[in-house]
Amino acid sequence: MLLDKGLVLMSDTRTNSGVDNISVFRKMHVWSVPDERIISIMTAGNLATTQGVISQIEERAKAHNERHNSLLEAETMFQVATAVGKILRDTIAASSEQNGEDASAAFRASMIVAGQIKGGQPRLFMIYPEGNFIEASFDTPFFQIGETKYGRPIIIRGYDRDMSFEDAVKLLMVSFDSTIKANLSVGLPLDLLVIETGTFVPTHQRRIAADDPYYRAVSAGWSEALKNAFHALPDYSFFSE
Repeated sequence: MLLDKGLVLMSDTRTNSGVDNISVFRKMHVWSVPDERIISIMTAGNLATTQGVISQIEERAKAHNERHNSLLEAETMFQVATAVGKILRDTIAASSEQNGEDASAAFRASMIVAGQIKGGQPRLFMIYPEGNFIEASFDTPFFQIGETKYGRPIIIRGYDRDMSFEDAVKLLMVSFDSTIKANLSVGLPLDLLVIETGTFVPTHQRRIAADDPYYRAVSAGWSEALKNAFHALPDYSFFSE
């Protein structure tokens, strides 16, 4: 989510290939160079694909002293998005080639790239499986990937570009809570990252578990508020007056 003050990012951690095979994996990855840049990538889709992309970005196959993270040397966030898009496209293409044309859909994934590099503004991109991308603006101030339909209406109705970081976090929690209650493919814990413009380090970062007191209060309060709002609406009558 893009705000006047910066960026607010949230991701769940559930991956599954059926109701009897559910695992927890981090979908938010963060790199920071103090006073110079902060970059985050959030992932959705095939786990092998997304892990392959992150591994290539960090060059995990190499020895520690030989690794070279190109994202930490890109001059602009646009260059970062371009690089991530190319790696994603090439990873999907390589997997599809190895497993046959019919397997291409199985390796699909999408990503959100967000952050700020010194000299530029905070920027937010959504990367498609084909490697192309679009950028957020205050006309389209937030992106969702993965399961989107249940939480999207809440963000649309509650978003305000000058809202506080705290209110933005609350809004995203409500959005995720509604999605979690409606879809088994999304689940706790949630990862949260707040990036204030010009800081180049996480302003606030934490993992929100199922027993988190604030999350539980928001979840219960939202359910009760919806019930109260429903009962406050005018009653429907079968008989016109």
